[in-house]
Amino acid sequence: MASDTKTPVVLCWHMHQPSYQDMRTGQFLFPWVYLHTIKDYSDMAAHLEHEPQARAVVNFAPVLLEQIEVYLVQIERWRHGSGEIGDPLLAALVADVLPETNTPAFLVLMEKCLRANADRIIKRFPAFAQLAELANVYRKKPELQRYISSQFLSDLLVWYHLGWMGETIRRDNHCIQSLQEKGHQFTMDDRRALLDVIFDVLSGIGPRYRHLAEKGQVELSVSPYTHAMLPLLLELESAREALPEIVLPAHKQYPEGSARSGWQLLQAKAVFQRFFGIEPTGCWASEGGLSQATLGVLSEHSFHWTASGDSVVHNSLNLAREQNPELPDSGIHQPYTFGECPVTVFFRDDGLSDLIGFTYADWHAKDAVGDLVHHMENIAKQGKGLPRRVISVIMDGENAWEYYPQNGFHFLDELYRVLANHPRLKLTTYSDLVALPDIEPVRLPHLVAGSWIYGTFSTWIGDPDKNRAWDLLCEAKIHFDRVMDNGSLNAEQRESAEKQLAICEGSDWFWWFGDYNPAQIVRDFEHLYRRHLVNLYEMIGYPAPPSVFQQLSQGSGEPARGGTMRPGHEADSLA
Repeated sequence: MASDTKTPVVLCWHMHQPSYQDMRTGQFLFPWVYLHTIKDYSDMAAHLEHEPQARAVVNFAPVLLEQIEVYLVQIERWRHGSGEIGDPLLAALVADVLPETNTPAFLVLMEKCLRANADRIIKRFPAFAQLAELANVYRKKPELQRYISSQFLSDLLVWYHLGWMGETIRRDNHCIQSLQEKGHQFTMDDRRALLDVIFDVLSGIGPRYRHLAEKGQVELSVSPYTHAMLPLLLELESAREALPEIVLPAHKQYPEGSARSGWQLLQAKAVFQRFFGIEPTGCWASEGGLSQATLGVLSEHSFHWTASGDSVVHNSLNLAREQNPELPDSGIHQPYTFGECPVTVFFRDDGLSDLIGFTYADWHAKDAVGDLVHHMENIAKQGKGLPRRVISVIMDGENAWEYYPQNGFHFLDELYRVLANHPRLKLTTYSDLVALPDIEPVRLPHLVAGSWIYGTFSTWIGDPDKNRAWDLLCEAKIHFDRVMDNGSLNAEQRESAEKQLAICEGSDWFWWFGDYNPAQIVRDFEHLYRRHLVNLYEMIGYPAPPSVFQQLSQGSGEPARGGTMRPGHEADSLA
C-alpha cells in the first residue's frame, strides 16, 4: 500500500487535572475539571468525530476521570433532591438565592466568574464584556455595590459558563445558541437548562472517547493515578542525573517509593478499565518524567510504550557517546529502548509542539497548519534512506486552546483535515507503531532521568519552596507507614488514606511552587496542597505538625500562558 511509505505522525493529547476535591467534605475548591471538560475535552472528541480519517493518541489522568464521575453523581443527586452540588460555582448557577450585593460572598463569586481569558473569551461576547466592565467598576468603587441588581450575578454566572463552552457545542447546541441570543435577564429556567447541557457534556465524555477507541480512530492511554512523578517517588536522587548540582530536600528518599509507584499504576489501570472497558498499553508517565527505574516499573505493569521530551533522548545519547564515541546520532524522530527494558520510548518534537503551544495562536489557521506541516515534510525528507522516522507532537490537551480564536476550532479542524489527507504523512498511534515490524527501536544502554521540560526535574524539585513541599510529603508518609503497620485502621479507612496519600503525591503541587509563577495560582495550589496533607493526617488519626499550616510559596512571576504550559527547552522559554 502507498500509505506504508508515508512518514508516521502521532498527535498525542494529554488530558489531566489534579484533585480539586476536598475528600473530607466532598467540596470542589476549584472548577477546572468541569470547565475544561465542557470546553476542551468535548471539543477534541468532536474534531476527531468530524474527521473520521484522522487518528490520535488521547491520554487521560485517572484522577481527572474520577472527578468527572463525581460531578455527574452530585448533579444527579441534586436533581432528585437528595444532595448538593459540591462545586460552589456550579451550584451558584442554579441556586435559588444568590449572595446579596455588598457582601464578601458576592465579591468572591463575582471574581470567580471573571477567571477566563479576557481577549479570547470575555471580550468575544459583548454582553459578557459589559458585565466584566461593570464588575471592574464595582471592584474599584465598592460603595456602588448596593445599587447592583441581583440580576447582575445571575447573568454573569450564565455568561461565564457560556464563555467556557466548547466551540463545537456552541455551534451545534440550540440551547446554547438561544441563551447567547437572549444575552441578558436570564431566568432560573435558563440557568437550569444550561446545567442540563453541562451534565450532558460531562456524561458523554467517557462514551465518546470509548467509541472513538472502538473504531480504531483513537488510542487511549493513561498516566499514573494522580499524575505522580514516578522517577522522584522511586528515587529523589534521579534528579541529579541531568542536574548533578541540584539541591535536594532534607529527606533524601521518599519512603517506600517503589511500592507507591506500583500502587499508582495499578490504581490507574483499574480506573481506566472501569471507564473505557479496555487495558491501556501505553502510559504517558506524568510530564514525560522517566528514568531507567521508571521504565522497569512500567514494564512490570505490562505497558508497551511511553514517551518523553526530546532533551531526555539527547542527554541519553550524549551519555552513550562517552562510552562509544562512534555511536551515530539517531535523533529524536526514532523510537528507542534502553538497557534490557522492552518498553518502547517515543520522544516529543519540542519545536513542533511548542509552536502549537506558544506561537500559532495569533496566526491564521491555514497559515499555522501550513507552517507546521511544512516542518513535518522537511523532517520526512531528511529521513530518506534512513530508518522510517516518527514525528511526535505531544501536548497538554486543554490549556493552549483558550489563547486561540474560538477555542482553536479552525486550527484543529484544518490540522486534522490536512494531515488526514496528506500524501506523504500518516496520522497513526503509538500502539500501531510498536506493532510494525519495519520500525525497529534504537537501543541505548541507559536513559538519563528527566522530563519533557528541559530534560530535567527542575520544575518539581530543587527550588527551596518545592523542596519544602517534598519534605512535608516525606514526613507525612513516614507517619502514614507507621499507622498502616500498627493495624489501627479498618479496611475502608485504609483505602481512603491510600487515596488521600496518592492525591498528595500528585506532581501539580510541586509544579506551581516557586516565585516565578503567578501569585494567585501559587496561592490556590499551595493552599490546596496543604489542605490535602491535613486531610491525610486526619484520616490516619495523627495530628498534623505546625509546618503543614505554614505558607509554602507565594509567587510573583508572569510566565507565558500563565504558567499552565512550559516550552520544552529552557532557551526557548517565553516566561
